[in-house]
Amino acid sequence: MKLPSILIQNANIVNEDKIFQADVLIKDGKIAKIGEKLTEEADETIDATGLHLLPGVIDDQVHFREPGLTHKAEIYTEAKAAVAGGITSFMEMPNTVPQAVTQELLEDKYKRAEEVSLANYSFFMGATNDNLEEVLKTNPKNVCGIKAFMGSSTGNMLVDDEATLEGLFSKVPMLIATHCEDEATIRANTEAYKEKYGEEVPIACHPEIRSAEACYKSSSMAVKLAKKHNTRLHILHISTAKELELFENQTPLTEKRITAEACVHHLWFSEEDYAKKGTLIKWNPAVKTANDRDEIFKAVLDGRIDVIATDHAPHTLEEKDNSYFKAPSGGPLVQHSLVTMLEMYHAGKITLEKIVEKMCHNPAILFEIEKRGYIRENYFADIVLVDLQDAWTVSRDNVHSKCGWSPFEGQTFKSSVKHTIVSGHHAYKDGNFNESVKGKRLTFDR
Repeated sequence: MKLPSILIQNANIVNEDKIFQADVLIKDGKIAKIGEKLTEEADETIDATGLHLLPGVIDDQVHFREPGLTHKAEIYTEAKAAVAGGITSFMEMPNTVPQAVTQELLEDKYKRAEEVSLANYSFFMGATNDNLEEVLKTNPKNVCGIKAFMGSSTGNMLVDDEATLEGLFSKVPMLIATHCEDEATIRANTEAYKEKYGEEVPIACHPEIRSAEACYKSSSMAVKLAKKHNTRLHILHISTAKELELFENQTPLTEKRITAEACVHHLWFSEEDYAKKGTLIKWNPAVKTANDRDEIFKAVLDGRIDVIATDHAPHTLEEKDNSYFKAPSGGPLVQHSLVTMLEMYHAGKITLEKIVEKMCHNPAILFEIEKRGYIRENYFADIVLVDLQDAWTVSRDNVHSKCGWSPFEGQTFKSSVKHTIVSGHHAYKDGNFNESVKGKRLTFDR
């Protein structure tokens, strides 16, 4: 099916550390031309006067819950929420039911996404204590990476066997993404707090149970293993100031072997928010102190942390509305990650160029994604147009995630996403979706 051509006029383009005004012509799913006052005919013209044009956001960590947990979320609903938030490509995690720990089960997810995903997609292969042989069959050209939970999280895919970890880090040729929290530390902390409070542990204790020590112990072990075997390691959702000493900013990203991610909730919330938000902001790893949050933000700015993502992980409100031990960790974030970062731009904390670097360019570099992440001629047309002066308030009425709620409810954002173009298809326009064309499978230049 031939896609209609699109001409975007008078946009303020934010790309490769510059902001400039230009037009963009999109043809056959690709960016055909970038220039001033383009005169080519197109099937659709968008007047982008006053709007900012960014590359589509690439979110390297989401949980879309399909298969097996579709009462919370599904690829169809969450991909739509992502597109409404300016995310054009996502990489999804393997802790579904069943877990994506064989090549066949992994491929089933790709087949499903091909049928229903409005956004471009990739899925991580899951590592367990006993599937190394299966992991090594993964194709680095069309799978984003291998995921290892070094510390149990939702879905209980804990990889804690030393021989397995040595095997993974020494034999896997592609990127290994890790969730790092030390399980023994967490268990010991849990028992101590149960002795004190019984089953009614206050939610405010979450960052003390899933402590900075637990994070550092696991992250430092991952880094040690990666240095020993020269593994391509990517540590997800850094939540502590202490862990930042494990990363550096002297090596260009194209050459880094060890990289790190920050998530929007660890850049926005702190432990002070538990009093108001309760289990709605219960995540693993936990939202910790204001100092942790501020230090992580500094590391994003100075390049010790390479990308900003979401760890979007929906649960129903019924599941969340529980006591500390019964409420699951995770929450919906894809629809609001870009506007959250734009809010921080309005507050003078970060530039538009830096937001684009961390959410668009760097994920493309880090995962070696083919022809995405930039506004460049002959690249796929993954584009988002935002209005920096169109305020709106998050409410349950305007949440697109299947779970129907957001930790940002009641928050007024100054900026809004007006248009999202996915692989040249105008998928989202002023609050309305065009679902006639689906997103594409990401491919990797490895």
